[in-house]
Amino acid sequence: MMEKPIGRPAAPRPSGDVFCPASRADFAASYPEGAHTLMHELAGHPLLELEALALLAESLPAASIEYNRGDLPVGVDGKPGPTGLSIGETIRRAETSNSWAVLKNVEQNPAYRALLLDLLDELRPVIERRTGRILKPQAFIFVSSPDAVTPYHFDPEHNILMQLRGEKVMTIFPAGASRFAPDEVHEGYHLGGGRELGWKDEFRRHGVPFELVQGQAIYVPVMAPHFVKNGPRVSVSLSITWRSDWSFAEADARAFNGLLRKWGFKPRPPKRWPGRNTAKALAWRLLRRLVRSD
Repeated sequence: MMEKPIGRPAAPRPSGDVFCPASRADFAASYPEGAHTLMHELAGHPLLELEALALLAESLPAASIEYNRGDLPVGVDGKPGPTGLSIGETIRRAETSNSWAVLKNVEQNPAYRALLLDLLDELRPVIERRTGRILKPQAFIFVSSPDAVTPYHFDPEHNILMQLRGEKVMTIFPAGASRFAPDEVHEGYHLGGGRELGWKDEFRRHGVPFELVQGQAIYVPVMAPHFVKNGPRVSVSLSITWRSDWSFAEADARAFNGLLRKWGFKPRPPKRWPGRNTAKALAWRLLRRLVRSD
């Protein structure tokens, strides 16, 4: 963990809330399976300005930084190529660097961790009532050049993406639908594979596009496939994520299914919320424990 925070906290608002009451009500009505938009009041926070982000990026370990070209198709085969710039210059020159950059696990820095936990605390009662404890809270910051594309993929976390600058369109597909993310890809990911997905142009008409501008956010359900197209200006977004008792059970059931498939079985996919995946999750955890004890 880094010793010094980057930047300084913003002045507190009178209410102390980033999410307004209407947004918290929408979240309560839709979580955890419904993708939906929220409003927030985080734009202009000094920790999230470009120079602060460049300094943060330069202080993070290499494993916490990913950046590459922004002029990509929706579907890619493997990881995209680099920009040729340093991460700091990629962010500072985002207007012209034709790049897409993500700073991972920025909660390594105390100031950003405090911001993350404050945001999650506003939603904690709903989250923990529905899906169990908030586990592994993490934050990611995305800085994208004009018209950059984040290719089609999925993520294992519950995720709220908060638009801080510029605009983008996130197109989301149904979570758990094997047509858009085959069960074998899910299983491979939870056994150590990648999260990139195969793309077909026929998918596009089944996705729901959400247009995000500064001050808006979107909740993305666990493992819901999506891609992102940036608008004509530099985009900065903060993604606050968390795992839950439910999401870990779903992930472990996927891993166990992957093992069953290697043994020649054709397992049923895990249940989506509010279904539980207790038996398969426990079986996978027991197997892992036995392997580690050998």
